[in-house]
Parts: sequence; C-alpha cells; structure tokens
Amino acid sequence: MASAAAAAAAAAAEWEAAARKVLVARKPCFGLPTACPNCLPVLLYLRMAQVPFDIHVDTSFPDADHIPYVEFGDCVAFNNEKGGVIEYLREEKLVDLNSNDPSASSADVLATKAMVSTWLADALLYELWVVTDGSVAHDIYFSDLPWPIGKIYQKASAAYEALSLRLGDEVFLFDNSRTDVDALFLGHALFVLSALPETSVLRGTLQNHDNLVNFAEHHKVQLLEASSSSGLGSSPGPSSSTPRKRASSGQSYKPKPRAKKERTEEEKKFRRRAKYFLATQLVAVLVFLSLMGGVDSSEFDDDDGMDYEE
Repeated sequence: MASAAAAAAAAAAEWEAAARKVLVARKPCFGLPTACPNCLPVLLYLRMAQVPFDIHVDTSFPDADHIPYVEFGDCVAFNNEKGGVIEYLREEKLVDLNSNDPSASSADVLATKAMVSTWLADALLYELWVVTDGSVAHDIYFSDLPWPIGKIYQKASAAYEALSLRLGDEVFLFDNSRTDVDALFLGHALFVLSALPETSVLRGTLQNHDNLVNFAEHHKVQLLEASSSSGLGSSPGPSSSTPRKRASSGQSYKPKPRAKKERTEEEKKFRRRAKYFLATQLVAVLVFLSLMGGVDSSEFDDDDGMDYEE
C-alpha cells in the first residue's frame, strides 16, 4: 500500500511538473487528427479535460497494442497497461472527468461505458477488418510502412506485369514448353481466382491481365477437369477406404490359429499364487459379511424412540 501511494504521488508530481504532455498516436486521416479508433477517444478525453498536450505520430508499429500512450515527465501511461490510458489517468487521480459531475450515477456511467467499449467496439472492429475491403485499415495502420507490408501489393503488381509480358500469346511461360514455373504460377493464379473474394486487391490486380487469366482457365480445363474425367490423378471415391481384396461369396475369413505358447515354471508358480491370493480374499470377505449379519441390531433400536429437543 505504501509503495502504491508513493508511486501515485510521484506520478501526480510528474504530471504537474510537465508543462505540456505528449500523446503518441497513429497518423491523421479521413479529416480526423488521428484515425485510430483507440487513439481518438484518448485525444478527445484530454481535450475535454482541457489538458495541454502535443501529438506525436507513430507509424513504426502498426500492430502494437501499447499505442496510444501519454508521456509526462519520466512517466508513461500505455494503452495496454492498467486498463488503458483513460483508466490510468482516472485511477491515479490525474484527470477524472467523471468527478466533475457528482450528480451522474456511477452505476449508470459504468453500464454505459461497458456497452460502448464492448458492443460498439466489437462492431467497429468487425467492420474495419472483416466487412470492408481492407482499404480503411490499410490507410490507418499500413500505408506508411516500408517493405514488406507497405509495398507488398506493388511487388505483386510488378510480378504480374512481368509474367504477362513473358507469356504473351503463348500457352506456357518459357518457349511454349512446360516448366515448374508454370505449375507454380498456375497454382497461385487458380487459388487467387477461385478462393479470394471479389473485393480482393490481389485478385483485382491479376484480373487486369487477360492473358494470365486465360492461361489459368485454359490449363484448369486441361489439367483438372479433363484429367479427372479420364482418371488421371483423379480423387479417390468414397468407397476407396474399403479393403481392395474381398472374400468371394460363400467364403468366410478365418484367422490363422496361433501356436500355443508353453508357460515357464515361474509363470506357473505366479498363477498358482495369484489363485491362492484371490481365494483367501474371497474367504475373508465372506467371514466379514457373516459376522456383520450376526450383530444384534437391538442396540440401535433405542435411537428410534429418542426425542431430539432444540
């Protein structure tokens, strides 16, 4: 308790000594000072509390959960510690907007806060990462990053362009003859065209090259559809798991009898001792049951007539 109080006092002293605090957040976008859904509430909280602060943009850690964070003096309030920046500022009595209005019910405030921070936050994350095509998340988190994340689509676009130029109007990539590169790219192209959604950036980039799409569709017919109908490399049927050899009608399978193993003298002695042990245990149980059955139960009869008083 004493150490916690000392830490709180030190944090309060650092907070008062820092003329301007520093909020480290993700970059501005969409007309907002920070487009990060975690950073924006902290920025608004500080402005509502009329705290003077500067904003520093961090683009180096797109998946870091410690952003946003607030620096004041030698202290730092991280997003992934003590319930987040806002909760830390409240718990340490540095900035507490809720204390400005004592008429507000704390139970109502907590219930409403839980609803906003769970139901609405979950829905926003689902929209951001699942429903949309990824362009919003890319603008917020990844657009300023160097390779491999920031330039990954540029590299893919350059690769498609080079493959399209090499293929031209031919059937295969190299001198109209099969190579392992054809198999590698064909597997990639068929997966992109068949599995990725219509909103996929990679799929859209590939579809910009008609000869690559025709290459994939042509060889799909030749190698997958035609080969499966001819039995070449066809997938096993549902009955392939059954045994290939079956007994003809009227015949039944009889297992080959095993040769009887001769027991050693030690094994015979052990089995005799085991039989004697089981027999003695059975006799002991029978004697115990007979003794218990002969006990006069009259000594328990008095209990039936006893009166239990409070």
